[in-house]
Formats: sequence, structure tokens, C-alpha cells
Amino acid sequence: MTVRDWELVGAPNARDLGGLVGADGRRVRAGLLLRTPALGRLTDEDLPVLATLAPACVVDLRYAAEIAEAPPDRLPGEPTVVHLPVHDAAHPVFTYVSALLLGHDLEAYGALAEQGTPAAMAAIYRWFVTGESARRGFGAALRLAADPANLPLVFHCSAGKDRTGWLAVVLLTVLGVDEAAIRADYLRHNELTVSLREVLLEAMRRRRPELDVDAVRPVLEVRPEYLDAAYDEVVRVHGSFEAYLRDGLGVTDELVSAVRANLLE
Repeated sequence: MTVRDWELVGAPNARDLGGLVGADGRRVRAGLLLRTPALGRLTDEDLPVLATLAPACVVDLRYAAEIAEAPPDRLPGEPTVVHLPVHDAAHPVFTYVSALLLGHDLEAYGALAEQGTPAAMAAIYRWFVTGESARRGFGAALRLAADPANLPLVFHCSAGKDRTGWLAVVLLTVLGVDEAAIRADYLRHNELTVSLREVLLEAMRRRRPELDVDAVRPVLEVRPEYLDAAYDEVVRVHGSFEAYLRDGLGVTDELVSAVRANLLE
């Protein structure tokens, strides 16, 4: 059984990446690679379900202020928790997403509204490829996946869709999963969170009747054009995804072999 079947109430877009077809037709092993949102909203009923996975390592891509303002992660057992903050203060959409999830005042985000949230999201995805903390964090996460002592590995940010989504793209690409399957998994976020998204938007409408829902919705969703922005930046800066892995993230052939040995059947 995978987390695709478990339906964690407090983490509706959590899912096991097992079962996807990777290099040489070998499938990603089930129960070893789990992407989630922040785990502070897990219910009491969710905890024994996650305990079945018995995570050995949890990678948290949030920066310190995000972690401090959110409910503490609820984790079964005693997994190693590794903080790999992927954040750039020049991109206010990071804090905007957290503010939305936590019900904070959005008055400070006038400049973001002027830029337009879809454009801001695309800019973030381009930064995922070039930003220093992004390259450092995503590269370090890959190295963790190369060590069997860190498996099963859980990785998350706040909403479990953007930083988590790009790290899933990187991991699955290293594992040899084809781009169509990677895109399909990325876009599953929208399907899995439709109810949560509408609840959040309705709560925002009640607090601020003047809220422009059309401006907020793009931040709560994933969209093909966000992923396209990152892929295009990979090609623009590095020429190919292979070169991005090598030159941007410091991924060696030995590292690729170790990750595949650990995670492919």
C-alpha cells in the first residue's frame, strides 16, 4: 500500500513516488520516497498511518521563520530531521504562501499583486534552478537519498507543491522517470487539494470581502507554465537537465548510480 491510497487528512497531497517507471524499465520502489506538505496539521488518526512508512529521514525545505510560525511537524518515531532551507527574501511569494496557509494579513503584499501572482510563481521556479540556497538544498537532498540509512525519506516545504514539487522533479529525473510521468505527478496536487483550496479561499473571502480570489488562486495551485519556467531556465543556463544536475547541483555519475540502486526495484 502507498500513501496514494492512505489519504492523510492533514496532508491531502502527500504521496508515495513509488511505482513510477524509471531507468531500464525498473520501477521506483514503494514506501521509500514520500513527498508531503508540512506535517503540523496531521490528525491523531494520520500518525499511525504515517508510522507504517517508518520514515528514517525528514527533509524540511522551509526557512526558519516559516517553521517558527507554523504548527510543529507531527512525526511518528524518531526520524532524523534535516533542515535544508530553500528561500530568497527577494521573492515575497515564499512568505505569501505561508501567510495564506496561516491566515495572516496580506496587506504587505501590494508589490506582489502589481507583479501578478502567476508571473511571481514563474519567477520562483526559474530561481529554483539558479538560486544559491535552492541549488544547495536540492543537491543536499539528493545526497541524502543516496544513503540507504536515510530511507524511507520524507521531504516537504509548507504547501508541498513548489519547492517540494521541484525536488520531486529532480529526484525522479535522476531515477530516469520520463517527463510526462513527472509532470502528471506534479499536477496531481490540484486534484488532491481541491477541497482544501476552496475552504481556504472561502475563509479568506469572509475575512476580507474585497479579496481578489483570481489573484490568490494561482499561488494555491500548480500550473504547467510554472514547471515550464523551470525547465526553460535549465536549458537557458545549462543547456540540458543532465548538465544542470552536474554543474548546478554537483551530481556525479556515482551519486546517480547510488540513488538508483537505493530507489529502483
